[in-house]
Amino acid sequence: MYQKLLHSTNRLHPRAFDFIQLMRLDRPIGTYLLLWPTLGALWIAGAGAPSVKNVIIFILGVILMRAAGCVINDFADRNFDGHVSRTKKRPLATGKITTKEAWILFAVLVTLSFGLVLLTNAATVWLSFGALAVAALYPFMKRYTYYPQVVLGAAFSWGIPMAFTAETGSLPTEAWLLFIANMLWTVGYDTYYAMADREDDLKIGIKSTAALF
Repeated sequence: MYQKLLHSTNRLHPRAFDFIQLMRLDRPIGTYLLLWPTLGALWIAGAGAPSVKNVIIFILGVILMRAAGCVINDFADRNFDGHVSRTKKRPLATGKITTKEAWILFAVLVTLSFGLVLLTNAATVWLSFGALAVAALYPFMKRYTYYPQVVLGAAFSWGIPMAFTAETGSLPTEAWLLFIANMLWTVGYDTYYAMADREDDLKIGIKSTAALF
């Protein structure tokens, strides 16, 4: 039903689903993988009863920032995706969406996310700049290191310290232990996921832990 609802957006605009695909709203598993550790951190920080306001802020923030991360990822990979069987039909690779449109969408998503984080506190606002940095840096790391998944792990774990500062105003040891554990978990599952692209990545010079091992 969810997929049918997304496809029905083309009735509103003929290119609507192209933008949905660019943001991966049709593939919510990535959002779940970002959301679960973030909400877990909120519940731990809130001793089992986190602020309802913070829960809403972080759910919306995760959805928006995951979408923004997908947009900047496809922008960075637009000249490579056409050579990889799994990604060759992505909207930027096929030209259905222009780079200018992608940048505008990225800016809108980031602005909305920043508006949400402004509803928290100063410590969380400062941490949000780090979240944006690692999210934007990850796609470009594939050109320079075999460990881009480490950067992705940091990006998918950044919500953990932000949840603690939003809920408690501090960063206790358990926040960093959860951060490291989730980062390692992300490296593991994304390496497995990247194995599907390994042969294509080796041909076009894209680096990853899948190509390394």
